[in-house]
Amino acid sequence: MPTKTIYFLCCLFLFLGAFPMFAAEDKRPNIFFFFADDWGRYASIYRQNPVNSVIKTPGIDRLGLEGVRFNNAHVNAPSCTPSRSALFSGQYFYRTGRGAILRPAIWDETIPVFPLLLEKSGYRIGFTYKAWSPGLNPDTPFGGSRTRYNKAGNRFNQFSQTVTKLVAGGTDREAAKEELYAECLNNFELFLNDGNKSPEEKAKPFLYYFGPTNTHRAWEKGSGKALWDINPDELQGKLPKFLPDIPEVREDVADYLGEVLALDAVLQRFLKNLEDIGELDNTVIVMSGDHGIPGFTRGKCNLYNIGTEVSLFIRWGKNVKGGRTVDDFVNLMDLAPTFLEIAGLAPPDVMTGKSLLPLLKSEKSGQIDPSRDFVITGRERHVETARADLTPYPQRSFRTKDFLYIRNFHPERYPMGDPYHKDGNLDIQQLDSSYRYTFSDMDFGPTKTWLVLNGEKPEWKKYWDYAFAKRPAEELYDLRNDPDYLVNVADKPEYAAVQKELSQRLLNVLKSTSDPRVTEDGKQFENPPFAGPGTEEKKQ
Repeated sequence: MPTKTIYFLCCLFLFLGAFPMFAAEDKRPNIFFFFADDWGRYASIYRQNPVNSVIKTPGIDRLGLEGVRFNNAHVNAPSCTPSRSALFSGQYFYRTGRGAILRPAIWDETIPVFPLLLEKSGYRIGFTYKAWSPGLNPDTPFGGSRTRYNKAGNRFNQFSQTVTKLVAGGTDREAAKEELYAECLNNFELFLNDGNKSPEEKAKPFLYYFGPTNTHRAWEKGSGKALWDINPDELQGKLPKFLPDIPEVREDVADYLGEVLALDAVLQRFLKNLEDIGELDNTVIVMSGDHGIPGFTRGKCNLYNIGTEVSLFIRWGKNVKGGRTVDDFVNLMDLAPTFLEIAGLAPPDVMTGKSLLPLLKSEKSGQIDPSRDFVITGRERHVETARADLTPYPQRSFRTKDFLYIRNFHPERYPMGDPYHKDGNLDIQQLDSSYRYTFSDMDFGPTKTWLVLNGEKPEWKKYWDYAFAKRPAEELYDLRNDPDYLVNVADKPEYAAVQKELSQRLLNVLKSTSDPRVTEDGKQFENPPFAGPGTEEKKQ
C-alpha cells in the first residue's frame, strides 16, 4: 500500500475517533417511557378486574396487543418518591437513603440511575411534567431544568378541572380536551426539536420520560360522567368488597376512570406522532405507573394488591413478539437494568433489579422464568405528619401467585396515620372539607370523607376497619379463596407451614439486600431525618 494512502487512512481513523457521533448514526433504539402518577392496573385489556369493564382504552390496549402485557407487575413501594427511587436506581427502595421517603427526600447522587447512565453512553434525555428524581436541586444534571420540557403548558395535570372550566366558558367538550392533548404533544416536539439543532444531537437516540399527574388527587367531582359519559351505576356490584358499594364511592371511582381515559387519549396521539416521524418501530415504548389508586381503602400507601399492582406494557416493534401476556412477577426496579441492556450497557453491580430483556425476547406467554414466582414490596412512610411523633409505618410484603404475606413491624401504630392529631385532638366537624389531616397517609377525596363520617355506624364499621384500623404484626391472605384479601389467616394452624415459609423467604431477601429495617433493627428509619423531632425542619 502506498505511503500516502497509509497516511490518509491513519488521519481518517484519528478524525473519526475524536468525533464518534459524526462518524456514524447511533442505531440503538429510542426509549419512550410513559409513567403516570397513581395509575394502578386500570385499562380495558386487564379484563380480570370487573371495574375495567366500564371503560375502553384503545391506545393502552394497542400496546398490549402489539407488545407484551405483564399481569403481575408491582411497584417496590406504593408512594411516589420511594417508588421512583427504586425505579430509577434499579434497587429496592430501602437501599436509596432518603430516597426511601416522600419528605424530606434528598437523592444520594452517588447512586447510579439509568437516565444519567444512558446519557453518558450517548442518549439524549428529557422529561415532561413530574420530575424523574426526588429531592434534587432543579439545576443539577438529574434534577430537572436542563432536561425539562414543560414550556408548552402543564394543564393536562389538572385535566378534569381544566376541561370543566373550559366547557363552562363555552368551549366544546371535545375541543377542550384536544387543547390539553396538544400541549403534551407540543412539549414532546420541543424535546425532539432540541435534538435537531446539530448533526451530533440528531445522531443520538433519545430517552423521553412523560410523567402526567392527572390521576393523582384531586380531580373534578362528577367528571367521569360529565366528561366521559361513564355511568357510576354501571360499577354497582363490580367494586372490591372492602369498599362500600354506594353512590358516593361509585362516582369517585368513575371520576378516577375518566382520568385514566385521558391518559389513553394522549397516548394514542403520542403513538401517531411517533408513526408520523417514522420512529415508532425504532422506539421502545414502556407504559406504567408509580402505584395504585389514591384516596381509596387499601390502595395507595398500602401493600395490598390494589396499592402495589400496576399496569405494565412494553412495545418494541419487530424486536419483541407482540400480543403476549407474561405472568412472571416483576418489580418496576427491574426496568432500570432492562433499559440499560437494551442500550447495550451492563447494569451496575449495585442494582438489585433483574432485567426483563429475557422475558421480552422470549416468544412464550404465561410463566416464563420459574424463579420469578414472587415480588417484594414495602414502605416506611408517605406523609411524615401522619403520626404525631412523625414515626413511619414500616411494612414489607411477600407476594406469590396464591398468597400475600405482610409483616407490620409496628402494629401498635395506625397504618394510615393517627386520627385527628393535626393541631391537637380536633373534633371531626372542625376539619376542613377534604379531611386531608385525618389519617393523612390515605389521600383525601369523597370515599375517604364518607368513611370518616360514617365509619362509626354499625353497618359500616367493617369498612372503616378495612381502611384505618390497626393491623396485626403478620397478615396472610389466601388469594385463591379470598381475592379481595378480607380474611387474615395468619396463625391459623392449617396455614402455619405457608406462613413460616413466606416469612423466611421474605427475611432472607431483606437481609441479603441490606434492608436497614432488619439489619439495623430499623434504627435508621426511626430517627431524624426519617422520623422523630427535627424532621419537619429539614423539609426540602
